[in-house]
Amino acid sequence: MGNFKLTDMRKIIVFIILTGLCTTLFAQETGQEEQKYRRNALYSILLSHSDSRYAKEIEEVFNEIPIPDRFDNHDLSVKILTVDSNKAGESDISSFFRRNNVARRMVAHWFERDPKTGQCSMDLIMNRGLYDASFFDVEIAKMSQRGIGILADAGEDLINNTFVVVNDIRYKDKSKSANVLGKVMLFIPYLNELSYVISDIKGFGVTVTSYLYRLEWNDDIAENFYSNCYIERGKYDPQKKASFDYSQAFRLKYIGKQTVSSGQTSVKGVLDYDPIAMIRKVCTRAIDRSLAELQHSYEEFRIKTPIYSVTPAITAKIGLKEGVTEKSKYEVLERVVDNNGRTSYKRVGIVQPVAGRIWDNRYMAVEEGAANSRLEATTFRKLSGGDFYPGMLIREIK
Repeated sequence: MGNFKLTDMRKIIVFIILTGLCTTLFAQETGQEEQKYRRNALYSILLSHSDSRYAKEIEEVFNEIPIPDRFDNHDLSVKILTVDSNKAGESDISSFFRRNNVARRMVAHWFERDPKTGQCSMDLIMNRGLYDASFFDVEIAKMSQRGIGILADAGEDLINNTFVVVNDIRYKDKSKSANVLGKVMLFIPYLNELSYVISDIKGFGVTVTSYLYRLEWNDDIAENFYSNCYIERGKYDPQKKASFDYSQAFRLKYIGKQTVSSGQTSVKGVLDYDPIAMIRKVCTRAIDRSLAELQHSYEEFRIKTPIYSVTPAITAKIGLKEGVTEKSKYEVLERVVDNNGRTSYKRVGIVQPVAGRIWDNRYMAVEEGAANSRLEATTFRKLSGGDFYPGMLIREIK
């Protein structure tokens, strides 16, 4: 990491170890247990247009859509950004982030900072980073080089991999079909308003434009935070508290955007054409598709997924939801931790999905009876590499 002042850092390091941050132990779980690995952190927001049709219904279902389990949930209190203009885009979103100090709030979330006292905790970083508090004692923790290495590891592989995705979800206008139905209703009196809504929902579709941002975290930002803003539990430092409260050092960097269409979504599995259930199904699948396209387009946003099993076949718990196709390729990564507690990833092979064995894990795929929805994972064939084991990570490559 950067040139920290070691006298100050020793105090920080001792505190960190005392509160549970010591070194990494990577859990190489068997396929029957939950596999632990470091995930990217994600904050998901809806950009809602108040004057758009179905805006309220889309807001309702968006609040119920969970963060995908391939990410750590880094949501803040604001989940919906409402705008009046249909032309709102990246500049409006970035302006909102600056005015409301969203980057600073995301850093505070990482350190579970108490807004009243400014006191911070390393517990979330310890848990997400897979650091084990019992591995080293306090005397070993006083070694500054190891402590700095651990802090650098947490910053580079955790905080620096924190993203915001703003989803602009808009109903696809079906005015032509609506007009036709309206004319039919004039001649058939028993077709009531419910009939109209059901017909509309059966063909419900959306277009999603997703804007991707990344929380900036580097050596200079980290040094400034630990030296001038970090307050230990049980202590109070009004100068450090004010330094963080008014800091403009934290920023979100705009990465890019992707636009996808929901296409024709089957009504199978949705009881009695329940409008909200259908909107939820369409929006959930569209957001998943948009996230997959963002990962295809922007390497820094690509997720790592653990190998689930290697016998009788190599499998991993990703599928159509993550955009897996027969042509996809994935590098196999082995996680390496050096003597200072810093993590790196070494490529040890390449795998590719097997045709006909790609898991359909899309939302409600089982309910609609989709092919391969009953699989539990996607099967891969080895293109190169030696022996793999469960717990190794795979990441998509071009």
